Amino acid sequence: MKHRIINVKFIFTVGLFVWGAYSNAQELEVLINEALSNNPEIQKFELQYSIASEKVNEIDAIPNTEFSVGYFVSEPETRTGAQRFRVSAKQMIPWFGSITSRGNYITSLADAKYEDIVIAKRKLMASVSQSYYTLSANQAKQQVLSENIKLLETYETMALTSVEVGKASAVDVLRLQMRQNDLKQLKAVLQQQFLAEQTNLNNLLNRDSDVKVTVVDSLNIPLEDFELNSLNLEVHPELLKYDKLYQSVQQSELLNQKEGNPMIGFGLDYINVEPRPDMNFTDNGKDILMPMVSVSIPIFNKKYRSVSKQNELQQQEIQFQKQERLNALETLLDKAINERISARISYTAQTKNLKQAKDAEDILIKSYETGTINFNDVLDIQELQLKFQMNQIEAVKNYFIQSTIINYLIK
Repeated sequence: MKHRIINVKFIFTVGLFVWGAYSNAQELEVLINEALSNNPEIQKFELQYSIASEKVNEIDAIPNTEFSVGYFVSEPETRTGAQRFRVSAKQMIPWFGSITSRGNYITSLADAKYEDIVIAKRKLMASVSQSYYTLSANQAKQQVLSENIKLLETYETMALTSVEVGKASAVDVLRLQMRQNDLKQLKAVLQQQFLAEQTNLNNLLNRDSDVKVTVVDSLNIPLEDFELNSLNLEVHPELLKYDKLYQSVQQSELLNQKEGNPMIGFGLDYINVEPRPDMNFTDNGKDILMPMVSVSIPIFNKKYRSVSKQNELQQQEIQFQKQERLNALETLLDKAINERISARISYTAQTKNLKQAKDAEDILIKSYETGTINFNDVLDIQELQLKFQMNQIEAVKNYFIQSTIINYLIK
């Protein structure tokens, strides 16, 4: 089964980086592979699968052979002598095909447990990717804040110069300084949020929480989205698991029918006979050897009819559960697709707004050269520019996170 797990991982990882050939792709792939190797939840599911698979060996056996020894305290006297002790051996054998049916049932349960591994790995890949993109967006926002703080420092220098020549007031300088303080506070908050998310990512990788994670601070939305094939949703592991569970119930019913058949037993009794001392005849003291055949018949088979009814109801329940989950996955996929489209629209709009804000900034700079700069306008434009930059980063982040969800569902 190991080669199946590796193949699933490869397909998912390839799909993860179809969005664009970024410098961060290899780094993210390394983090994902490390998570798949070290994450305790994955290891837990793999052990559960190994246990379920090993159970096949547990049940692939006939019932225990029964041995018994009896000693006659009061020795029965027979014509050939007194009976001293008895040794018996008995072996019950299930009906033909019962052991095979039992093995098929346990194997079907193990197959269903295998899907838990695939699902957990997909979810882990998505979680690592989403955490990575959250860190990337956080770092990009910190970079934007640093640039805006430097810009405000430049404006502050301009304002101080204007105050000296009487073209601005000290209030303008104080406003610029207060705005810098606000941005420094926002940056400090982002730094703490980065550390918290870094801990989350390190925990997903099952390593020390203070290990530094290096991420890129610049992501670009690709020109075209990767191709979507909604038909892949029908073979999603979360749905395949219900198919495997349905098959396990079928195997359970076959096993139930086999167990409703008789069991055949073969045995052998040996009785030790002590020779009669006062007699001399043929077979004096001859031991007794008695082969036996027994049959165990389930005359009162209400139990098996009840199990059959339960299996039938359970199959219906599994079908409804699968349909319910399919509806939920379809809703999740549609939502992710639309939110990714919205992210692209938002990114485009913020790019246009940012260009216009920078044009307005250039006009203000030229106004300063003529001595007519209005620092209230400077703060307004700077605030708009920062807003557009933050919205742009958030749109990129949302695009990639929604792509991660889509990738989880149909890759």
